[in-house]
Parts: sequence; C-alpha cells; structure tokens
Amino acid sequence: MSFRTTISWMLLPLTLWYAAGVAVRNMLYGMGLLRQESPHVFTIGVGNLSTGGTGKTPMVEHLVRLLSPRYRVALLSRGYKRSTKGFVLCDGTPDPDRIGDEAAMMARKHPEAIVAVCENRIEGINRLMSLANPPQVVLLDDSFQHRRIKPSLNILLTEYAHPYFDDFILPYGNLREFRSARQRANIIVVTKSPARLDPMEKHNIIASLGTKPYQKIFFSYLAYGTPVALADGSPRPLNPSDRLLLVTGIARPEPLLAEMRKTHKVTHLRYADHHRYTQSDIADIATTLEQLGPDGVFVTTEKDAVKLKPLMAALPNVAACYVPIEMHFHPSGDHDIDSQVLQMVQENIQFLFRLKNSPLTNSD
Repeated sequence: MSFRTTISWMLLPLTLWYAAGVAVRNMLYGMGLLRQESPHVFTIGVGNLSTGGTGKTPMVEHLVRLLSPRYRVALLSRGYKRSTKGFVLCDGTPDPDRIGDEAAMMARKHPEAIVAVCENRIEGINRLMSLANPPQVVLLDDSFQHRRIKPSLNILLTEYAHPYFDDFILPYGNLREFRSARQRANIIVVTKSPARLDPMEKHNIIASLGTKPYQKIFFSYLAYGTPVALADGSPRPLNPSDRLLLVTGIARPEPLLAEMRKTHKVTHLRYADHHRYTQSDIADIATTLEQLGPDGVFVTTEKDAVKLKPLMAALPNVAACYVPIEMHFHPSGDHDIDSQVLQMVQENIQFLFRLKNSPLTNSD
C-alpha cells in the first residue's frame, strides 16, 4: 500500500464527518431553516470553494477600480489575523495589525474606497450603512461560505492549475464545501490562467466546470508590473545581474516565483499565508541576503510589503521592493466581465436604495 493510499484511508473518517456537517448546514439554508439576509445595498461576494490561493485580492481590487469612479464603494472583509475584534473602520492609517494585511493594502492603494473589517458581516454592513455617507456598493471578500448574507452578485473563483472539479472536500482535498455549491455563483472566474490561453484547453475546462445556463464564465491571468521600492514607492526595475531573494506569505506563491525565475536566479523564503513577520524573520532575511552578495535584492508581494516595510528599517542599506500585480481578462466573445458587473449594478442599485433602510438582524 502506497503512502498516499495510507494517508487517504486515515483521512477518510474526518472527511466524512466534515462532509456531513457541510451537507447539513447547506440543507438547512436550502430549506430556509437557517435564514439569509439580503441587504438593502448592492453587495458583491467574492470567494472560492478551496482553502485559498485563487486570487481573491486581485479580483476585489479589479472591482474597486471598475466601480469607484461611478459609485461609493466599500470593502468589507473579516480582517484575518488582525489583533482587533469586531467592526473596525480604516481611519486613513492602513495598519495591518488593526485591519489585516489585505485590507491594509487595499486601503493604502485605494483611499477613495471605504475599507472596514468585521467578523459578523451583518453587523459590518449595518455599521457601514449608518455612516454619514454610506456606500452604494459593498464588496464582500472571501464570502462564499458566509451564507448569512445573500449577495446581490456572487463571484466564484477557481484556479486554472487547481480547479474545483479536480479537487475533493477537506481534509482529503482542499474544498471547503461540495462542488455543487458552484450553483450559487452568478459568475465563475478561472484565475491565473496562461496569458496565452489554448482554445481547446479553455473549451475543456468550461465543459468540466459543470455550470448552469444562468452562469457566466470568464478566464483571467495575472499581469506583473515594474517592482516598486519599499522605501519611497518609486519604480525599482530589476537589473539582469540582480540575485533575487523572494519572500512570500501568501497561499500560492508559485506563479510569482515562476515569473521571477524567467529572468533571474531566485532564492525563495516561503512563509504561511497571512504570516505576521517578526524581527527574527528579518534576521533570516538579512542572513540570506548576505549570502547572495552585493547583487542581492529583496523582493516581496504587495500584500506582504505592508507588514514588512516597518520592520525593514533594521536593514537601511538593503535594496527592497515589491511586485505589483493586476488581474486581466481574456476576451469572452460578445460580453466581458466589466460590462456584466456594471449592468447588474445599474439595474439594481436605484431599486435597492428606494427600499426602506431597515437594519438587519444582528446575529451570525
């Protein structure tokens, strides 16, 4: 018996218990015994079926760029691994310790958007709508399994290299719920696909997704920008002779690592997703850079940069930068995701704001 088979049998009881719990919970929501709230504000949920790494942050940022010039937009997330509790509204000082790394990054890059965190999404929306100038659109980050709120638009992400149809439920696989949960999505985005997508491969993936006629499918890829210096935010292009130390605390650093290795020799220090960096980590970074020699350059992700920048004061002479990324979309015939989202917002937002702004039940 192989090691993988042995592990599979060991995980089977846990997988069955977890699957049973997920099935009962979804059944109770389907029967209406567990109640969902439809807020009186247009909400867009962005989430996935897997445990992470599908590109939620670039997708949310794409929506902020799309909607902010037209509407008052708020981003509401849980604020994973923050030190605070309850509802916290970003006050203009994007502190990852108070609101989490992803929210802090978004607040720093998009001051035009309202950024808040709250474990209880119902309370979070109520608090946002009680502001003197409440949002017209609320983006709910990582919300697909938080079913107390029924978003106006549900966007489900699945990674090109790890699609949900090739995965299994936890803990044997990486799915947080059954593949059938995909039916709750209005839009499905296959993320991190190649910049040049083979038409036959695209066709095969679409066929395997098992979508319904009401669902729209889009394919996206990541575009990497010119590195930005941590010290002053100026462009810091990489030189061919640079030896890179890539430091990541994200779920799936493989695409960025592969991109960096196209042109440079890369040493990779990998930390867990949402890692909270310490002075000990900075010491490890300094030691590794010293081993790389005078051509060593410290490179990290934009999400990690908001946590690492305050600590990098201990290394004033180190060339340090982060790599910005954007989500781009492959052409999709006679429709694109931006027009789909804008159409839904335009059709619903005036109706929603005519409804009485009664508070939701504050329970989770």
